[in-house]
Amino acid sequence: MANYLSGIFGSSPVAPLQQHMDIAYRCAKQLIPMFEAVIESDWAAVEDCRQRIRDLESEADEMKQAIRASLPKSLFMPVPREDLLELLLVQDRVANRAKDVSGLVVGRKMELPDPIAEPFIKFVRCSVAAAKQARKSVRELDELFETGFRGAEAKLVASMVAELDRLESESDLLQSELRAKLFELESGLPPINVMFLYKIIDLTGEVADYAERVGRRLELLLAH
Repeated sequence: MANYLSGIFGSSPVAPLQQHMDIAYRCAKQLIPMFEAVIESDWAAVEDCRQRIRDLESEADEMKQAIRASLPKSLFMPVPREDLLELLLVQDRVANRAKDVSGLVVGRKMELPDPIAEPFIKFVRCSVAAAKQARKSVRELDELFETGFRGAEAKLVASMVAELDRLESESDLLQSELRAKLFELESGLPPINVMFLYKIIDLTGEVADYAERVGRRLELLLAH
């Protein structure tokens, strides 16, 4: 991995960051078929999704370590190395949260009550859409590098970050609505199940939260 990254760094210091964000997004994306399988009580499919998430998260973690070791100490670019490492850390947390969600679902064989199944899938799709938008924004890093983080390209990325903010806000709203629906059902559900359902909702929301923080890190890069 390190030798592979050294080859990438020869052409672009940000290409590995883009590839890492792509892996993090693919990891989060698996939450959609996983929860669809939960609703169908297809636990073999749930386990398959969980394994794919674990494999992708492990790949992202290995790449994170390799990037940290390989990122040049001094870059001829208008942003500090530390800012790129902070961006890497936030990207990695997108994958981490997806893994946390899948582990809790599989570990407890969580079931979604029928009244919240549809709004939950909508919520998951929105959180994953935020991760996808974060990936789209990070994909512009090489162009930003070439233009010195200025000009039309910087404005384009700023507009992408604004859309990312919108998706994160939508995710927050859906999360609030979902928690309210679950509150209405609490009295008819086992208390321990309710507690873990709230936990899953919170962790899934954090996928969008960390995706939005990717946008915040990009804004800081644009500010240099």
